[in-house]
Amino acid sequence: MGPVSVAAGEPPLAALHLCRVGPIAYSHARDAMARYTGERGGVSPDEVWLVEHPPVFTLGLNASHDHVRVAREDIPVVQTDRGGQVTYHGPGQLVLYPLLALRRYGLGARSLVSVLEQSVVSSLAPFGIEAAADPSAPGVYVQGRKIASIGLRIRRGCSYHGIALNVNADLSPFGRINPCGYQGLEVTRMIDEGAPRDLTVARMGDLVSAELLRRLAYNTGQSLRYVERAPTCAPRAHEEHPA
Repeated sequence: MGPVSVAAGEPPLAALHLCRVGPIAYSHARDAMARYTGERGGVSPDEVWLVEHPPVFTLGLNASHDHVRVAREDIPVVQTDRGGQVTYHGPGQLVLYPLLALRRYGLGARSLVSVLEQSVVSSLAPFGIEAAADPSAPGVYVQGRKIASIGLRIRRGCSYHGIALNVNADLSPFGRINPCGYQGLEVTRMIDEGAPRDLTVARMGDLVSAELLRRLAYNTGQSLRYVERAPTCAPRAHEEHPA
């Protein structure tokens, strides 16, 4: 996709807020994203949140509880309003949430999915990890093994939720579910695909967010930068509440 013009009346795009949220309960990040998207106006800044969640299974809007094959009290199951089926979040997994007014970047839902996928693909390449997206099953894969999952919600032309990349996470909880609704789908993580064992989530947050900014800048034909700050609609640490 080539550069596009920003719609008349849209605010300048010089800076996006980069918010290093860190560890946060999923339900509170979910509620904070929805609140910010519901309350934002035409000049509200766009934000990119970098987070990690405590162990949690999340169900998309139309997800079936049947895809949670083994339910135990140690990992809650939380309902959410994104697209997609069931997935797992936990420590060692980078979760990037783009809270974007899509018109500013000439994007729709499908093209945002592609931008997020390709941002991850490009960020994996320096580690010698050859990854690719699959148009029939959103996400990023390494020889058929899923390394990043994606689920979005578009509301009033603005995006929230996002993409989750397995860096050094414990993958065993994926064995309790049908990941993304696919029975037997293999999942993988960066350190099992050749990345250094001491690779951190914070380092991957830097790489993926920088690649995302580069792609957004290309779409607009403008120079963009991040301003680091706390989220405008700050999430709070708390316990999860099962669905």
